[in-house]
Amino acid sequence: MASACGRLRPVLPYELLIGLRYTRAKRRNHFISFISMTSMAGIALGVMALIVVLSVMNGFQAELRSRILGVASHLEISGFNGHLDDWRDLARQVAKHPEVRGMAPFVTGQALLVQGSETKGGLIRGLLPAEEGKVAEFASHMKTGKLDDLRPGEFNIVLGADLARSLGVFTGDKVAVIAPQGVVTPAGMLPRLKQFNVVGTFQMGMFEYDAGLALVHLEDAQKLYRMGDAVSGLRVKLSDMDRAPWVLRELAKSLLGDFYLTDWTMSHASFFQAVQIEKRMMFIILTLIVAVAAFNIVSTLVMAVTDKQADIAILRTLGASPRSIMTVFMVQGSLIGVIGTLLGVVLGVLLALNVETVVPMIEQAVGMDLFPADVYYISKLPSKLNWPDVFTIGGVALLLSFLATLYPSWRAARVQPAEALRYE
Repeated sequence: MASACGRLRPVLPYELLIGLRYTRAKRRNHFISFISMTSMAGIALGVMALIVVLSVMNGFQAELRSRILGVASHLEISGFNGHLDDWRDLARQVAKHPEVRGMAPFVTGQALLVQGSETKGGLIRGLLPAEEGKVAEFASHMKTGKLDDLRPGEFNIVLGADLARSLGVFTGDKVAVIAPQGVVTPAGMLPRLKQFNVVGTFQMGMFEYDAGLALVHLEDAQKLYRMGDAVSGLRVKLSDMDRAPWVLRELAKSLLGDFYLTDWTMSHASFFQAVQIEKRMMFIILTLIVAVAAFNIVSTLVMAVTDKQADIAILRTLGASPRSIMTVFMVQGSLIGVIGTLLGVVLGVLLALNVETVVPMIEQAVGMDLFPADVYYISKLPSKLNWPDVFTIGGVALLLSFLATLYPSWRAARVQPAEALRYE
């Protein structure tokens, strides 16, 4: 009995079989095939561009965030009046939190730096070189000298590279630091001035720091600003910087005393919000490319429906429902979108993962440096592939392709057999 019946073969819906046949069959009107290929290529290029651009923007965001956090801390705790007297006890309280990985005290204040006829305003930061490596990355960005050259009582200073350049000083020179706190004398209020020895320069790749920050030893800063044993605050490093807002709220509830707490998302909120808004706008703009390509499917299917009038009439005569006719052309149009989306995803992922290799090839081909290090502070184009972005882009492309099939398919379902066969 089994041999007489043979093996059972799976039966696909005839709407799917006809839709697939229309897609791969040779058409009498080759222009329809050309439009289909153009639509498929447009969707692929749009999806590829979206994936690559968002990956590069993710890379820039991660690169800039790492550079900012190379100087700024994940969390910062300071006193309301700018002074923390019992900061060692506060440090012991903060260290009890399981997500805290490092701490360092700091003193900060505004000052004028003078060398000859050059005067520049800047921010003086007093730190402990042995502790600073737990929360910042100055040591790995030193251009000249070493951070350990900041020794107490010697009044040494490390300048940002751009700040040193604007003052015209080099390692071994001296620079005068004028603090805003004045000294009362019979002649009136005089500014406090101290001469420092330049022992090094650093370059973090962020103009805000390279052109306006100077580092001195914590004890020297305390003497300069007459703070005694107090500090301006504590800088804290966490095991996961993305959890900084949650850790801040937990510390605010557990710490004893009045303190002012900030995290890196608050201190640079406007910058990261601007980057996020730019990323969203680029997504919307580039999605329009996918939309234009996807709605080329409308033209393809409208011409296909006109070309297949007789086939539609025969199917209706044989008992096919309007819904089945609609499904046939939806399969045909959706297949164009699926192939284009898959091709775009594959090409986009490959290109995003190899941007650092492709860009030098393009620079060599065109004979120019697209991203000069002295302008962008980067020597290579960063790229960070985010798989949720890939899935979102693919989903949007498929949705637009599906929507583009609705009107032509509905129009095919309304074809009347008698009218279609009248001139056949």
